[in-house]
Amino acid sequence: MVDTARSALVTGANRGLGRAIARRLHELGLRVVVAARDGRSAWDVAEELGDGATGVELDVTDDESVRRAHKLTGPVDVLVNNAGYGYRGAIEEGDDADVRTLFETHFFGTIAMIKAVLPGMRARRSGAIVNLSSIGVQLTPVGSGYYSAAKAAIEGMSGALRGELAPLGISVTAVEPGAFRTDFAGRSLTQSTTIIDDYATTAGQRRIETDTMHGNQQGDPAKAGAAIIAAVESSEPPGFLLLGPDALAAYRYIADSRAAEIAKWEQLSAGTNFDS
Repeated sequence: MVDTARSALVTGANRGLGRAIARRLHELGLRVVVAARDGRSAWDVAEELGDGATGVELDVTDDESVRRAHKLTGPVDVLVNNAGYGYRGAIEEGDDADVRTLFETHFFGTIAMIKAVLPGMRARRSGAIVNLSSIGVQLTPVGSGYYSAAKAAIEGMSGALRGELAPLGISVTAVEPGAFRTDFAGRSLTQSTTIIDDYATTAGQRRIETDTMHGNQQGDPAKAGAAIIAAVESSEPPGFLLLGPDALAAYRYIADSRAAEIAKWEQLSAGTNFDS
């Protein structure tokens, strides 16, 4: 259970889901560290939250920045890895340097934060780690292949980490949100600079969504933040949490489609052992 003696560190907490999560944690009486690459905006959010909130400048891709932020933060009982951004473009269109930066932020940045807080959590035999993923891991939408891959890496790691830490009293939850009304489709979205005409009807259509979806998402970030923390507070925090009716519907659709495909190819799949 979350209690007032605990502290939380939320990355990417200057806006969107991160900000909503930080607010909810603060409402529950935790000492909250609002971390963001833009230190000024992190401090502004902390000031808005009031007593018990602190703003910290943090670049999760910079090891020294991570060490400095953790030193300023002190012991962390709840870590929420939310820092990240979207990236759109066909796989062939993706710039290698941009894709590496995407993975440095989402996957390796998450790893860096986890490694920073785990020694303290292990010593106390308690703690909670929340890693933000995306329903895109299931949908793998065209034009968002690299983003989906980065989030899938986080989920694969989270599952193993959960098993490693469960005996030590530390929970790990991977969260797959659907579409929420945040800056994800606005300031937090980047696109490949290369555009190949052959992908106009696939990945090209995904680019157009940048203009049509932003500001029209049905998901309420405040409710998402409350739901995530409710899961963390529970006596048995889930290893996997969907957020939003759209995420639920999408997950079930994909699960049904995969089950049908597995059944279709079952005989071929099962016929790969040595003949007895």
